[in-house]
Amino acid sequence: MTTFSLFLIFFCGIFLNGVDAGWTYGVNYGRIADNIPPPESVVTLLKAAKIKNIRIYDADHGVLSAFKGSGIEIVVGLGNEYLKDISVGEDRAMNWIKENVQAFLPDTHIRGIAVGNEVLGGTDVELWEVLVPAVKNVYNALYRLQLTSIVQVSSPHSEAVFANSFPPSSCIFKEDIVPFMKPLLEFFNLIGSPFFINAYPFLAYKNDPQHIDIDYALFKKNKGIFDSKTNLHYDNMFDAQVDAAYIALEKAGYPKMPVIVSETGWASHGDENEAGATLKNARTYNQNLRKKLMKKKGTPYRPKTVVRAYIFALFNENSKPGPTSERNFGLFKADGSISYNIGFTGLKPSSAAPSSLLSFKNLGFGCSYSMILTASSAVLMLILAS
Repeated sequence: MTTFSLFLIFFCGIFLNGVDAGWTYGVNYGRIADNIPPPESVVTLLKAAKIKNIRIYDADHGVLSAFKGSGIEIVVGLGNEYLKDISVGEDRAMNWIKENVQAFLPDTHIRGIAVGNEVLGGTDVELWEVLVPAVKNVYNALYRLQLTSIVQVSSPHSEAVFANSFPPSSCIFKEDIVPFMKPLLEFFNLIGSPFFINAYPFLAYKNDPQHIDIDYALFKKNKGIFDSKTNLHYDNMFDAQVDAAYIALEKAGYPKMPVIVSETGWASHGDENEAGATLKNARTYNQNLRKKLMKKKGTPYRPKTVVRAYIFALFNENSKPGPTSERNFGLFKADGSISYNIGFTGLKPSSAAPSSLLSFKNLGFGCSYSMILTASSAVLMLILAS
């Protein structure tokens, strides 16, 4: 890679991180359901809730078209099923990006591409091997299209990438994952991408309710835990999970890489063996998490680094496989009414709490990224001319 390319990558990473710095609260918009509102209504719902950042798990053209002019920033997903093909050549990544990203810019504010989801630590080891080549091909295609100052590349991970995470100071990456994680982190560090982690206190509590204080998992008053190595006290598990990721990154050699929580949430209903999956607990977790994120503060280990998170999920998704909890993470029910009251307004009245019916008309426009595109192009032209 040339000196110019390295400089440009560094510049684009700084520029992008500066643009993204303001938000703290996003939502995952999953659509594995046959009864949820159409995307046009979802735009109305999100505007009423003042949610300006979402993540989707594909690049559905109907969704991307519906969000045109909304001002809502979107991270699209390049699914695991595409990774092997995309890893083969940059031309395949280029075609995917032209069709699913560039075609919708700048009016639809696509801000990132999540390449794969929970690949490392998963059961398909063949995907571990193709993740880094796929990520590099996606980024290189974005670079050739002059989109790296607008569209960020990431790859969300589950807690399965860690050998241990309690206490936070003990967290390290699993030995068998390191050969695949290390080059990924090296590349993300080069291009200024964050580390995406799916952090679920609900799952931790569900798997070990005998030893975890549910108040600690729900941000409620509790004695917390003390990490003797860092001399830090944690009064909630969410902060501990985020700091565990920071410490694992630090031990791997990347102390300055930011962490973004790509998924977190709490199920409002579950099977008999799914401890804690109740509507009351889901409301408590999501309400307290929202309050925390809105304060725009950091964690005990990174107090000056604002925590950012995408909540899982926007809707209950009736077609998701697995235990009952998987179909009951939604802040909203399938009909658009609220699942429980944490301050949002639904598309229609709900028995969960008083709620006014929203109109489906456009509620306003956000700023356009055409200015960013123009500014970026101008800077690139100046650099090329020098």
